[in-house]
Amino acid sequence: MSVPLDSPALALRAAIHAALVADVALTGLLGGPRIHDVPPADAAFPFVTLGEAVVADWSTATEGGSEHALTLHAFSRSGGRAEAFAIAAALQEALHDAPLALAGHRLANLRATTAEVRRESDGLTFHALVRFRAVTEPS
Repeated sequence: MSVPLDSPALALRAAIHAALVADVALTGLLGGPRIHDVPPADAAFPFVTLGEAVVADWSTATEGGSEHALTLHAFSRSGGRAEAFAIAAALQEALHDAPLALAGHRLANLRATTAEVRRESDGLTFHALVRFRAVTEPS
């Protein structure tokens, strides 16, 4: 099954990516616009990736809509947990209630729900998982 080109999930991801790349506080913490859909094998640390998305029907009897559960990932190898938590906070600040413009869709809301920081099994990398909930409607 292919994803339609007018997918609200793809429109939301594109708007989130654009907002994060344009966020001066976040890019300052990352040392540049290191926000990837799929990171290159030689990605410089720290960086952020657009992760998993679960999309559910949020339609009513009269209106269409989609609910999105999104996870952003931040990876750090310096500053221990402190840098990972700082990046997680910057992600939340950049996106929570942000009035993003979506191609072909309207963002009803975007809310940060949880943030978690864990040490990866390599012992060097700290991984922040920042989760959001969004609702989109056809425009």
